Amino acid sequence: MTMETEKNSFERIIDIAWDLFASIKFAVIIFAVISLTSIVGTILEQNAEPEKNILILSKIFGSSAAPSLYIILDKLQFTSMYNSWWFILLLLLFAANLIICSIDRLPRILKLVRESIRPVSLERLNKLSIRKTTSIAGKGHQSKEQIISALQKIGFSPSEHADSSGIQLYAEKGNVTRLGVYITHFSVLVILAGAIIGIYFGFNAYLPLNEGETSSVAYQGGSPVPLGFEIRCDNFEVDFYGSSDRPKDFKSWLTVMKDGKEVSRKSIEVNDPLTYNGITFYQSSYGTAPDTTRGIFVFRVYAKDGKFIEINPRIGDTFTIPGTSITGQIVRFNPALSIDASGKPFQYSQQMTNPAVYIEFTEQGKKKYSGWLLKRYPKTWDLPDGNRVEFLEYWGVQYTGLQVRKDPGVFLVYLGCLIMSVGLYITFFMSHRKIWVQLLPGRNKADIVIGALANKNRASFERKIEKLLHILTADHKGRA
Repeated sequence: MTMETEKNSFERIIDIAWDLFASIKFAVIIFAVISLTSIVGTILEQNAEPEKNILILSKIFGSSAAPSLYIILDKLQFTSMYNSWWFILLLLLFAANLIICSIDRLPRILKLVRESIRPVSLERLNKLSIRKTTSIAGKGHQSKEQIISALQKIGFSPSEHADSSGIQLYAEKGNVTRLGVYITHFSVLVILAGAIIGIYFGFNAYLPLNEGETSSVAYQGGSPVPLGFEIRCDNFEVDFYGSSDRPKDFKSWLTVMKDGKEVSRKSIEVNDPLTYNGITFYQSSYGTAPDTTRGIFVFRVYAKDGKFIEINPRIGDTFTIPGTSITGQIVRFNPALSIDASGKPFQYSQQMTNPAVYIEFTEQGKKKYSGWLLKRYPKTWDLPDGNRVEFLEYWGVQYTGLQVRKDPGVFLVYLGCLIMSVGLYITFFMSHRKIWVQLLPGRNKADIVIGALANKNRASFERKIEKLLHILTADHKGRA
């Protein structure tokens, strides 16, 4: 094979590849594949524990098929899809297709943008898609000035051409709006660049943080991700709808520490995160620690005469009601107390949905009374003898689930969205408009032929032409 033959073969391969990437069909296929795989990535929780996704798959495909299906999807990297090599490749193919499609069609569009409007023959004028005729009184110069004024009122600055058939005024507007689609294409590339930067230089991790606990790492797929600082959960709280177990709101009080010093503090809830040093902590979930015996109670203990004390005992500790010899001992705790038909208490959930503490009260060594105090039901705080023990909190037994994200490309994503808004507005609401007005002077009146073209939004341009006719007619009546 000669060098010239090899060169021709290489050029043919380049031409085939160029035609493929310049194809709209190829763009549709790539976009469809990205959309379909993204559906799977949305259904499966990314970088989560296997049990969570197996549970999701069990609800869709049944418990028997879920484990095997999970193994297949995991090997195909659908459980960490947005970091997978094939998803990045799809984004790059889509970007290449967009760039080559734009380059392939750009010369023709630029020619249309740069090509100035020229006068046309009367025969050509009569064949334009938008055509109107009218007559106005007055002679040539006077009619021409009248038409120029009317054109300026609808936003056109006309040029003039005179020949044997009369005077022609012509103007165009919005020729650069043909580039609106390229602004939109550019915005997509900016967004894709931001997404890829976020994938390679950012992370999407999870951090379960117990009350009172501090961590300097989050976890992505089970692997620790250093934060560069420490985050501490000072407190966590859940509010419920009335007496139901349906959570209305849950929030965490977080403190950021750097080199042993507090540098930021904020209470976060859903849609109100904490951001520090480019890392954002979102309130994602919550739960109860496996060991609920290590917590600290927050009680306010009132005597009948109104004296009170605030105490922080643990399970097994005792306390005394102020001004009395009555002693209470904390026996046990139940995070979700309920009573069965026989009156026996039981735990119905692992979550802190109805926290209750069982306290036995004695006086001078003799058992006086005992019972459950429920945090969500203040009526249970009143003791039989008129004293009161308010169950305010059981601290240190809940954890907050934090979604931890670092996305250095998010600025580009926002910038791309802004550019896209401009591009879409230009593309859909603006157009390249051309107008020709032929003045055919007569003895006492002038016949006018109006022809116009618009590459889109023709109905809107026709309304402009109707406004032009109305101005000319009104001027004619005014002069009459």
